[in-house]
Amino acid sequence: MQQDINDNIKKISTWKRIFFMLVFSVIVGLVRILLWAVILLQVASALLTGTPNQNILNFGQTLSAYLYHILLFLTYNTDELPFPFSDWSLTEELELPKIKK
Repeated sequence: MQQDINDNIKKISTWKRIFFMLVFSVIVGLVRILLWAVILLQVASALLTGTPNQNILNFGQTLSAYLYHILLFLTYNTDELPFPFSDWSLTEELELPKIKK
């Protein structure tokens, strides 16, 4: 048992994942700020025009998918590194609810 723990602690792959988890934890904070900006812009658009802005809807959905991909990685549900360490297309391929138009 102790030997297994020692082997796990010495694995380079474990430490690499921990490093990337720390990097993506910082990125999550930045993405959350951007999502709040999207929320505020949509509220302003709804108040001024009566409808949400389609461009902001698309950006918000993409940003939400990116955050989802990061959270899947942080919770060990996937081993695929999110963007910028992989293609952005992996984020776009995630199954998300369709936005209403």
